[in-house]
Amino acid sequence: MKSSLSTVLLIASVACAGCLPTPAEPIADGIGAAATTYLATSEPADAVPVGIARKESENGQEITLLGRIGGSSEPFIDGLAAFTIVDPNVPYCADDEGCPTPWDYCCETDAVKSNIATVKIVDTNGKPIQQSAKSLIPLKELSVIVVKGKAKRDDQGNLSISATQVFVRPGE
Repeated sequence: MKSSLSTVLLIASVACAGCLPTPAEPIADGIGAAATTYLATSEPADAVPVGIARKESENGQEITLLGRIGGSSEPFIDGLAAFTIVDPNVPYCADDEGCPTPWDYCCETDAVKSNIATVKIVDTNGKPIQQSAKSLIPLKELSVIVVKGKAKRDDQGNLSISATQVFVRPGE
């Protein structure tokens, strides 16, 4: 009887071993192993709000940037781990005022122009991740985030960040 029970338990444990998620699969909280590469577990220090970074950062500079996901009705870029963020000091449109997409800042369009940046999550070679940012890490419109990476400026003064690390502030 003991050996039959032991055999059944051994077979059951071997069969269930295949039930556990592998590192590449999503785990219980929806974050896969790929996400943990880019998702910071603690907030990076000395973050600069987007508006200040647009004025003071230089091309190629390592930067830690603070912002809120938004700036348009669709701030996430399809097929890329990329999105726009706005300085958290710019008020977004109120949901209770009947605005269906408060993250588009339709009530603050002039303020957004000088307080927006594009974030591209990049791999170790600096290439953008070819996966939706929302499916890579737990992000949503109006999330307040801190990103670390390299600043890139274009001729018009626009700012983008090649991010290697993203921290999502809880509850914001």
